[in-house]
Amino acid sequence: MSLEPEISDQLIKDHGLTPDEYQVILDLIGRTPSYTELGIFSAMWNEHCSYKSSKKWLRTLPTTGPQVICGPGENAGIVDIGDGQCVVFKMESHNHPSYIEPYQGAATGMGGILRDVFTMGARPIAAMNSLSFGDFSHPKTKSLVNGVVEGIGGYGNCFGVPTVGGEVRFHAAYNTNCLVNAFAAGLADTDKIFYSAASGVGMPVVYLGAKTGRDGVGGATMASAEFDDTIEDKRPTVQVGDPFTEKRLMEATLELMATGAVISIQDMGAAGLTCSAVEMGDKGNLGVRLNLEDVPIREENMTAYEMMLSESQERMLMVLNPELEREAKAVFEKWDLDFAIVGETIAEDRFLIVHNGEVKADLPLKALSGNAPEYSRPWVETPPAAPLTDAPVVAAADGLLALLGCANYSSRAWVYEQYDQMVMADTAVRPGSDAGVVRVHGTDKALAFTSDVTPRYCKANPFEGGKQAVAEAFRNLIATGAKPLATTDNLNFGNPEKPEIMGQFVGCVKGIGDACTALDMPIVSGNVSLYNETDGQGILPTPTIGAVGILPNLDALIGIAPNKDDTLVLIGTSNGHLGQSALLKEMFNREDGDAPSVDLEIEAAAGAFVLAAKAAGLITAAHDLSDGGLALTAADMALACGSGVKIQHGDTGWLFGEDQGRYLLATTDADALLSLAQDFTLPAGAIGTVTGDAIQFGDSALPLAQARAAFDNGLSQKVA
Repeated sequence: MSLEPEISDQLIKDHGLTPDEYQVILDLIGRTPSYTELGIFSAMWNEHCSYKSSKKWLRTLPTTGPQVICGPGENAGIVDIGDGQCVVFKMESHNHPSYIEPYQGAATGMGGILRDVFTMGARPIAAMNSLSFGDFSHPKTKSLVNGVVEGIGGYGNCFGVPTVGGEVRFHAAYNTNCLVNAFAAGLADTDKIFYSAASGVGMPVVYLGAKTGRDGVGGATMASAEFDDTIEDKRPTVQVGDPFTEKRLMEATLELMATGAVISIQDMGAAGLTCSAVEMGDKGNLGVRLNLEDVPIREENMTAYEMMLSESQERMLMVLNPELEREAKAVFEKWDLDFAIVGETIAEDRFLIVHNGEVKADLPLKALSGNAPEYSRPWVETPPAAPLTDAPVVAAADGLLALLGCANYSSRAWVYEQYDQMVMADTAVRPGSDAGVVRVHGTDKALAFTSDVTPRYCKANPFEGGKQAVAEAFRNLIATGAKPLATTDNLNFGNPEKPEIMGQFVGCVKGIGDACTALDMPIVSGNVSLYNETDGQGILPTPTIGAVGILPNLDALIGIAPNKDDTLVLIGTSNGHLGQSALLKEMFNREDGDAPSVDLEIEAAAGAFVLAAKAAGLITAAHDLSDGGLALTAADMALACGSGVKIQHGDTGWLFGEDQGRYLLATTDADALLSLAQDFTLPAGAIGTVTGDAIQFGDSALPLAQARAAFDNGLSQKVA
C-alpha cells in the first residue's frame, strides 16, 4: 500500500487549483480527495483541458455550415470536399513545453496534432506550423529557433507527412514565452469517420500504442500556468516523442478501424489516460472503470497518480467491440504495439480507478468534464489607439531593403528546407507562397492550407486584428486559386485573470466571429492557450487562424510568379495606412497608430473577383497585400520570377501602407481585367510592368541582385 502526500493548501496550489475550486471538489464528493483524485481534478479542471475562461466566448463563434460534417468538440474538425471525401484538420499549441525543452516540445506538439487527425480515421496529408519567437538580442532566441525547427522537422520527416506552409515571426514580447502552434490535415471517406463518444455498457476499454512512463506527468497543469524563475524545475513535465512509433500507431489504428472493432477512439494527449477516458465517458453519457495494473508501463513502481497523469506519447484509448477482440489484438501485435484491455464502460456516472485491488479514485465523471468550472472573467475593452500623426517618409528602395533584410520578412527557406515538403508526392505548391497546396490523391482536386495573424494589429485593436487574421487567411487561399472552406483557430494570450488581457481575448474572438461569418469560413476546431506570461509579462495577443480551401483541379491554381512583360494590376483601395505597419516597426522600431480596418464586404467581393478572373483566363499570377504593403508584395513577385518590376511612383503610404482587401495581379490583358473589376465595383488600376533587373518605384530602384541577397540572408545569418 503506497503512502500518499497529505492534502495541504500548498499541494492544492501546486496543482493549479484555487481555494474556491477545491471547495467545490469537497462539496461534490463530500470528503477529502485522495492524492490521485486531486491530480485528476487538477488535470481536468486546468485551463488547458477545461477551457474554463474561454468557453463562454468560444460558443459565440460560427461553427456550422453545409460544408461542415463535424465542428468543435471532437479530436479535429471535419469538412466535406465532395465525392464522398472529407478533410479533417486542427491546430493546437505546444508553447510552454517548447520553451522549456524546444526540440521535444515542438516534436511532441507535432505528434499530438497528427494523432488528433488519424484518430478520426483520416490519413494525414499535410502539416503547417505557426512559430513566434523573441528578438534575436535575447540570449535564448537563437537556441529556441534551432531547437523548435529541428524538433518539428525531426518528427514530421520521420513520420512522413509534408510540411507545406506556416509562418515565423520575431518580437521581444515572445522573449521568454515562444509560441509553437502545430496544424495537421488528413483525408477520410465520409462514411468512415470515427468519433470519441463511448457507447454500450460493459464494453472493453482498450489501451493502444506505446508504454506509459513518467514523462509529461503534470504537463497539462504546467501549460495552464505562467512561467517564473522555477522554469527549469518544469523540464520533467515535457513529453518525449518517437515518430517511428507514431507511424506504426497510425498504420495500426487505420487498419484496426477497417476491422469494425472500434466503437469509439480517443487520442491520449493532454492529461493522458485521465482526459481520454473522461472525455469518452462524458460524450457517451457513461462511466468508466480502469484497472491500472493492466496498463502497459515502461518504468517500475509507477503509482496510480503517475499513470493517470503521464503524458507519454504515441498512445490511444478505445472502446472495443468485444466480438472482434482477437482480430483487433492481432493488428497491434503485428505492428509490435501494446494492446491491453484496461477497463470497461459502466452505467453509473462514475470514474473508478483501481490499482492492485485498491480504489485510488472514485469520482463523478460528469463533474470532471462536462460540468467543469466555467468562468465569466471580468474584461475591459482595449482603449482606442491614438491615430498616427507623424508618419515617416522614406525612399522606396531604402524602405524595401530594410524589410527584405529583416528577420520578419526575409526568406523562410532556412526553416522550411529542414522540413520534408514532398513526401507522399502530392505537394503541388511548397512553402514560400501564399498557401501550400496538396493534391487529393486519385482525384483532380487539391486542397490549400495557410495560417495567419498579425499580433501587432491585435494588440492595438483586438476586434480589427481578429477580423484581419481571418481576412488574410481568406486572401491567401484566394490568391492561390482556392475557394475557402473553413478554419481552425489557435488563440494564444496572456493571463485571463487580468481584465485587459481578457479584453484582448474577447475583442479578437468577436472580430474572428464576424469575419468567419461574413467570409463563410466557419471555425470547426481549435485550441486556446492562455497564461503565456513570464514574470507578469505577457505575449502579444496571437490568435492564429489556420484555413483550408479547395481547388477543383490544378488548372485553377494561381502562382505567385508573373511572366516577363506582364502588366501589374492593383485591386482595392489604397489609403496609405501606416499605423502598426511593418515599415514603422522594422525601420523605426515604432508600434503606434491603429490597426487597419477590415471591410468584410469588400474582402468577399475582391475574393470572388480574383476567382472569376482566374476562371476567365485573365490572371498569370497573384499575391495578396499584407505586411509591407505594395512594396513588399511587388518584391515577393519579382523575386519569385527572377525579373525586375517597374511600378509608378508613389508616396511612402501608397507603397508601404497596409490597407486591407487588396491584391496585386499579373495579366497579359489589363483592359479585360480592369473591365471585369468594374463589374464587381472594385477599385483597380494598372500600376506597372514586369521588366528589367531592378525593383523600381518611380525613380527609386533597388537592384534585383541586392534585393535577393538581403532576402536570402536576413534570417539565415541570424540563426546560423
